[in-house]
Amino acid sequence: MFEDRDDAARQLAAALAPLGLSHPLVLAIPRGAVPMAAHIAAALRGELDVVLVRKLGAPGNPEFAVGAVDEHGEMLLTPAAARLPDVYLEQARDEALQTLEARRERYTPGRAPSAPAGREVVVVDDGVATGATMVAALRAVARQEPARLVAAVPVGSPDALALIAAEADTVVCLQQPADFYAVGQYYRHFPQVDDAQVQACLQSR
Repeated sequence: MFEDRDDAARQLAAALAPLGLSHPLVLAIPRGAVPMAAHIAAALRGELDVVLVRKLGAPGNPEFAVGAVDEHGEMLLTPAAARLPDVYLEQARDEALQTLEARRERYTPGRAPSAPAGREVVVVDDGVATGATMVAALRAVARQEPARLVAAVPVGSPDALALIAAEADTVVCLQQPADFYAVGQYYRHFPQVDDAQVQACLQSR
């Protein structure tokens, strides 16, 4: 069990160090992963930014992902989404895109996102349950042709990590419990990260 996100970030940075990445672009999936990615970017002498994707939650259970969408509107659906009506998925996608547009304006005002093309890129999240959000993020980055694409998480379910391995050149995960239930159960302290914390990390990049 990790003490908190800072503890997980320190351990993850140490696990990434042997990869020998040269000034990598470290992309966090907001919001929880941003403080972690800030620590990792500093440890690896890299650059910090965000990759914006949004989980599509199940009806009545928004924490259970039935898919994810990136800020360009590309949607990834899990097998569970097959049981849902198209109108629900379209509405969830539209709402997610509105949220992502607002976040982009809030997090990186006045500048374009850092370009992954030709660079070594590390995509960071604080954990993966279904893997939908991380896969969507990896695909969004892969379309921009990075030189190397690394997925980095402290903890993940074996099923999610299998999906992620098909999308990234390298996957670094510290714990892969067979009885995975939820990301938060592997942290002693797992508070919400708010927009002010995200902005502070990005402004000090």
